[in-house]
Order: sequence, then structure tokens, then C-alpha cells
Amino acid sequence: MRVAVIDREKCKPDKCNTECISFCPMVRTRREAIRLDPDGIHISEFICSGCGICIRKCPYDALRIVNLPDELKSEHLHRYGYNQFTLYRLPVPRKGAVVGLLGRNAIGKSTLLNILAGNLTPNLGKFAEPPTRDEVVESYAGKPMHDYFESLYSGERKVVYKPQYVDRIPRVVKGTVAEVLEAQDERGALKEITAALEIETILDRELSILSGGELQRVAIAAAVLKDAEVYLLDEPSSHLDIYQRIRAARVIRGLVKDGRRVVVAEHDLAVLDYLSDDIFLLYGDPNVYGIVSNVHGVREGINIYIKGYISDENVRFRESPIIFHVKPPTPHSGRSRPLISWTDIEKTLGSFTLNVGAGEIGIGEVIGILGKNGIGKTTFIKILAGVEEPDSGSVIGGDIKVSYKPQYLTGTIQGTVEEVLRRAAGEKYLEAWFSAEVIEPLHVKRMLDRDVSVLSGGELQRVAIAECLSRQADIYLLDEPSAYLDVEERLAVARAIRRITKMNGVTAFVVEHDIVAQDFISDKLMVFTGEAGIEGRGENPLKLEDGMNQFLEEMGITFRRDGETKRPRVNKDDSRLDREQKRAGRYYYVR
Repeated sequence: MRVAVIDREKCKPDKCNTECISFCPMVRTRREAIRLDPDGIHISEFICSGCGICIRKCPYDALRIVNLPDELKSEHLHRYGYNQFTLYRLPVPRKGAVVGLLGRNAIGKSTLLNILAGNLTPNLGKFAEPPTRDEVVESYAGKPMHDYFESLYSGERKVVYKPQYVDRIPRVVKGTVAEVLEAQDERGALKEITAALEIETILDRELSILSGGELQRVAIAAAVLKDAEVYLLDEPSSHLDIYQRIRAARVIRGLVKDGRRVVVAEHDLAVLDYLSDDIFLLYGDPNVYGIVSNVHGVREGINIYIKGYISDENVRFRESPIIFHVKPPTPHSGRSRPLISWTDIEKTLGSFTLNVGAGEIGIGEVIGILGKNGIGKTTFIKILAGVEEPDSGSVIGGDIKVSYKPQYLTGTIQGTVEEVLRRAAGEKYLEAWFSAEVIEPLHVKRMLDRDVSVLSGGELQRVAIAECLSRQADIYLLDEPSAYLDVEERLAVARAIRRITKMNGVTAFVVEHDIVAQDFISDKLMVFTGEAGIEGRGENPLKLEDGMNQFLEEMGITFRRDGETKRPRVNKDDSRLDREQKRAGRYYYVR
């Protein structure tokens, strides 16, 4: 079924002559497909034929045509209201396994977790007259989820839920980390879990002063310390560096040893691959509808997502597959002329000291920066950007222009999205290539008339990246560009950075914790080591293969290439391939 969908933020019925209504053929032939009410224009998907006339007439680009599923009514799970987001099907938690949920932002993952947790009772699409819990249980008679809902609603099944937005926790929970975790420790594993997540040093701190990464680890600890049958974790890797992500993943995987069920929604493909036994994909149209796929094995499920085609359902949800390196990129000898170099750099900030060895970068290269949180990666980027001055050493680059996207974006840009990009791009804004290389790949076209103050975290991130890449510069500096982005958006950003860098013969430095995105984007790597908050050391950029091998050896994990999609995959701890690669000293993938 094809229908028009309205963007209520763009629709301005009080400022136009509502030609979308005047020209709608369904208004005349049947009852109204489009109607006005106090909340704005609504479109009835039950009447709209999806002819597209209203879209051509709308002066504010507020309407678009989408395809809605018309064969899944018997699997309708939840609908938020009239012309609001709707969700089909439900993933099935499996005993003794980690089930992963993979899909775009605003496609229904958090809704599913809240339904599985019992925080939200599914209305089966009947939002006007929602069913009772008993009716929900009855609707699943003879299906795998019948017993799950029956025991959940009766209180016999204990479920633990870790929410997505951990920054909101201090608003409702008070006390020190130790006080909070001791109150949750039903398994008697407090000492073991705090050591595994490396939060022993913050036990005496108040929750209100913790960073995002510290809050995330405390939230994971609080969840896994409870004694439950089912654990639901929403984006457990956000705010964490790669080292912390792997440690958290090991803790979460440890839950299944006793036959517990775990469901995880995650955007980091490497972490999801490492964590999961099964994968459910979510596809559809963000903020319009979402569909849960059939279950797949972890390798098959992620590969399906990479290719964008679900063969067992004959559904294509992306026009083209995502292409990874077949082998590590080798710098071309013709690009050996350095664009920027630096001598040995030292910078002291309070009790923290950063030392970066001398190095240089050629034109047309993307330099990835890897390392733990709190060891100077952002400080080094700020020194290159001229925001910070080193105590000793210098950056040598002559008269070069730098474009910098900081890690934290609040208050850094103002105005509408279009105003922000016009200021940054200048005359380029009207050129066709700018739309093709920046606006379209980063999916900011539909946000152009919105003020940045009302954007979500992911939307603001994409606008900040677009602003950075819009400026005329010799060096682009991007600090954690994948934060708040889903898998599609992360790889689209990586592709855009790489294309613009190569096309314009410029250089980019990218601080990134998503190792799949870093592998996708980088030609070389700078590896930062040290002790968080005390000392950081940055080394001269290495070839991607050498840099990855050095970093992964420090972390104690090994990667391989998937034979089908060429994406990096984390080897399970102590697996045959993990042992073989460690013995050979090849922690990065084997060609």
C-alpha cells in the first residue's frame, strides 16, 4: 500500500493555501483522505491512494510517499496513535543466548525492549481501544511468546531493563555509585562486576558528577547485578571507548552461562557480532513503521543488513550494499608529499600529561585515531585545530585551513540547518556536487528549515558533520562523528568523509570508537596509549594494518574478515581462530 506521509514540523497550513487538500482526488471521490484539525493536517492511510498529487503541490516539502506493509495485519504489534509510528512482529528471546536487534534509529528497537520489559503493553494496532494484558496473552496463544507474556504479566518472570539514555539516570536515582550498586546486588557479584567494568575507582562518587561513559558502565553493572531470567539492554556501548565496549560485552555475554535470556539493541557492528548468537533485523521507514524480520544467525543477520536484502522475505530495504576494504588500503607513493607535520608535542592539563611523537601526513589521506577515553585524543585534535596550544613542540603546515567538528556539540551551532550550511559552504551550497556529496549522503535535506536547537542528538551530529565538510579546508578534524548515529548513518558519514577527502586532495583526522567505521574510513591509524586521566602517548601514524594490529594486541582481541562482505569480525574469546592469530601475532584480520 502506497500512501503520503506528512512531516508535521514542516507543514504550515496557516501559511499556505492548502493546495494539497484542494487537489486531492480522494476528497471528491470518497470521504476525505486529507483533513485539517487543531493538530494540523492529517492523512488517512486507509483512504489515500498514494497518487503523489499532494506532494507536488506542497510548497514546504512536508509530504512524501512511502510503501506500507498490507500483508502483516495479523502480526500488528503496536501503534502509537492515529497516523503515528506503527510496529509489526516481535523478536523472541532465547534461553541461554544473546539476541541482537539491528536497525536504524526510530525504527522500533526501544519500543520492542519496553514491550518485552512490560513497561509498555502492546495494543496490537488497536490504539483507540487497546486490549487488556489478558487479551494480549490470548492473542499469542499457540505462539512462542504466549508463555513469555503470561509469566511476565503475572509477575512470575523477572525482567531487567537498561534504558538507552543513561544521562537521565541521575535525575531519578541519587547516591554514590557504591550505594546504588550495593542495593542492586542480588547475585553477590559486586566485586567481580565492578572489576570487570573498571569502575572500582568511582565507587565513592555521586551519580550526578559522572561522565556519560561512567554512567553507562554503572547502568550496565546495576542491570547485570540483579538476579533475573531476562536482561534487556538498549545501546550498551554508547559513550564507551573500544576497550570499554569489549569489556562490557564480555560481562553481558557472561549472563547466558546460567541459561539466562539477553536481548541487546546495538549500533556497533563489531560489538553486536561479538555479543550475539541470533539477530533480528528491523526495517521499514523511520518514524513511520518498522517490521521485525525472521531470526537469523549472527553472521548471516549482519551480512544481510550489510547487503540490504532479506532473501527469505524477498525484501530489499537499501538500494545498494555497503562495501568494505577487501584488504587494507596502501598509501600511494604519489601522495608522499606532507601536507602537515608536527614535532614532538607535550601538553599538560592539570594532573594529565600528553606526549605525541613527531609525525607527518600527506594529502588525500584519512587518519583514524584510536585509543581509550581520557588519554589525550581530543586534546591532540584541538592542538591541530589551534584551539589548544602545546606546552612544547609545534605543528608545521604553512598557510593551511582547518575545519573542526568538536566532540560535544551543544551550543556550537545556531540557526536553521540551511543557514548553518549556507554560512559554511558559501557559493558551493548551490552547486550540484555539494548536494550529491554532502546533503544527500548525510540525510540533512529534510531538516533544512528546522532550527538546530530542536534537533535530536543524531540529527545534530549529522548537521555538525555536514557543516564541517562544507567548509573550504585543507584538513578536516572530526571528533567522534558516529556518536548517536545508527549503523546506516555511521557508514554514510564514513563514506562521505572518505569521498570528499579523496576528491579534493585534502586530509582528515577522525577520532572514532566504532572499529568497523574506523576500518571503513581510514588509510592510516594513530594509536594512543596510556592511563586515563594521568598520561597519554600518541605515536606516529601507521599503515592501517600495522596500527590495527598494535591496537588490538593491546586490547587482547583478534579480528578476521568476513568471507562474504569483507567486514571486520571479532573472534570469540579463546576460539580456534583467536588462538591461532594470537600465536602468529596477527591480531588484525588474516587476508
